[in-house]
Amino acid sequence: MGRIISLANQKGGVGKTTTAINLAASLATLGKKVLLVDADPQANASSGLGIDIRTLEFTIYECLIDGVPSTQAIHPTAVDNLFVLPSHIDLVGAEIEMLNMDSREHVMNKLLSPLKSLYDYILIDCSPSLGLITVNALTASDSVIIPVQCEYFALEGISKLLNTIKIIKSKLNPLLEIEGFLLTMYDNRLRLANQVYTEVKKHFQDMVFETAITRNVRLSEAPSHGMPVLLYDAESKGSTNYMDLAKELIVRNKK
Repeated sequence: MGRIISLANQKGGVGKTTTAINLAASLATLGKKVLLVDADPQANASSGLGIDIRTLEFTIYECLIDGVPSTQAIHPTAVDNLFVLPSHIDLVGAEIEMLNMDSREHVMNKLLSPLKSLYDYILIDCSPSLGLITVNALTASDSVIIPVQCEYFALEGISKLLNTIKIIKSKLNPLLEIEGFLLTMYDNRLRLANQVYTEVKKHFQDMVFETAITRNVRLSEAPSHGMPVLLYDAESKGSTNYMDLAKELIVRNKK
């Protein structure tokens, strides 16, 4: 049975989509069958995996709102074993359209539950907000990875997300766990980055992934070429970091 993991942080620019793309590609390269669900209207995870969103007939929007079967919207990618359920700017309006639905917080759960037996991992790239789509993603998930940028305001806003997770756990999804906090954009030459690292470790201890994602130019360039970094530059530091993260995640899930 597959594991559904959301990548969430309502603070933008923390490396959430970069992590979704590259962790998914690394897991697939390690032989896991992976589905990346793009639940962000900006659709960056879709375009970052080479999907031309302008040509799509069906996206996650049609699946959530019109009941289109997910199998009609899922696309293969250039990475073996990696598939994507793409997004579209229309998803912006989905939250309003979902307001009058029965069990509106469980729409994504109904969509993804039948897919759990088909994939080893289903990763959901959430939008940088705590709106209804993100609530849906967390309600459908077994766990959540929280990317934390190694910068001054990093810990600001995490308490808000943790509170949302607590509410979802108590009211909608009692099995939701925190998979781990992932430190991103880490530069060990900077005192501030090391302070943030130490602070997050002190607060969350074993819940912090051992792997930190270091700042890397190749990692930043890869999405503009519509590919994960391991296809763009397999030798780069970014590629190595995400491969290490994928291995760490697999080991954690075996425990």
